[in-house]
Amino acid sequence: MTNKSTKDLQHKVGQLLILGFDGLEISGELFSLVEDINPGGVILFARNLSSPVQCYELLYALQLANLVPMFKCIDLEGGTVDRFKDILAASPSAEQVFATGKKTLYRKHGALLGELAHSLGFNTDFAPVSDIGFARSKPVLTTRTVSADPAETTSYVSEFLHGLQKNVLGCGKHFPGLGEGTLDSHHDLPVIEKSWKQLWVEDLLPYRQLHRQFPFVMVAHADYPSVTTDKTPASLSRKWLKDILRKKIGYRGIILSDDLEMGGVLVAGSIGEVAVETLRAGADMFLVCHRQEAVQTAWEAVVQEAERDRKFRLLIDEKYSHILRCKKRWPQVQKKKKMPTADIVKDLKRKIAEFQTQVGKVNPL
Repeated sequence: MTNKSTKDLQHKVGQLLILGFDGLEISGELFSLVEDINPGGVILFARNLSSPVQCYELLYALQLANLVPMFKCIDLEGGTVDRFKDILAASPSAEQVFATGKKTLYRKHGALLGELAHSLGFNTDFAPVSDIGFARSKPVLTTRTVSADPAETTSYVSEFLHGLQKNVLGCGKHFPGLGEGTLDSHHDLPVIEKSWKQLWVEDLLPYRQLHRQFPFVMVAHADYPSVTTDKTPASLSRKWLKDILRKKIGYRGIILSDDLEMGGVLVAGSIGEVAVETLRAGADMFLVCHRQEAVQTAWEAVVQEAERDRKFRLLIDEKYSHILRCKKRWPQVQKKKKMPTADIVKDLKRKIAEFQTQVGKVNPL
């Protein structure tokens, strides 16, 4: 390959990756990595945030190092997964909002979190959790789920998404469902012993009914023996991603594999191997959320496989084109963002407090 074609391939592979890192600033090493890889997106965590202005400036600096608009991502659900609680204020959990029984508040919950994320510079929120709130997974998922009733969960997810997507993109997670999981996939591979019929009627209901609403669907690192008999995590399963999510359900957005540094997927291979295999299975993008060396390793493995395997290279081209089309089509990616001034931050805190009060009046926290 010529130098130009090699660079083109490297940048195409970069668009399939959303990276995370440690620290509050963009170091020279990180800036160079972003320039080299041209990642499709970046994800920030509480460890990256010290103030609203610092958050905005960090995202701005990361975009300067990239050739195309990035998905600027955050996990902002309220409750136990609330990256803004220390720099703005704590927002109610999905469980608390759902307990009000008021669909107007479900939608307002999404609208509030979408406004918070947008105001600090993000265009993507990996929310809402679309797992069904079965008792078995309660110790793991805690207040992140809303109901053991699939229809009620779907109703909350739909309303939340409508509110959220006025400002930022949303995401269904964790496909095909962690509602019966008893292990944390950050550390282990959950094995969900459930029949295909039950999965289709219960866990997959939000994806079946809302597949046109989800810009992203994040795929879990969990094993479903009734569907795949070889202990393959769903994130590496062609049957789950291509046959079920794409073909049977008809999903057309971006399929995103959860963080490839998680123990639930690394049981299947090295980070380079699983990066290649999740793309082969049908994912469009994957997350690498912590170590810069892991980002580099995953990216290099995909580049090397594309250089070796012509069919895989064509697959990369297809995924790259799909991601660029989505970025151009989704207005949230193009939305202009203003620096969060002291007055803006004060107003955001006021809105959080007002919403907390509204939820509390119906369902005392």
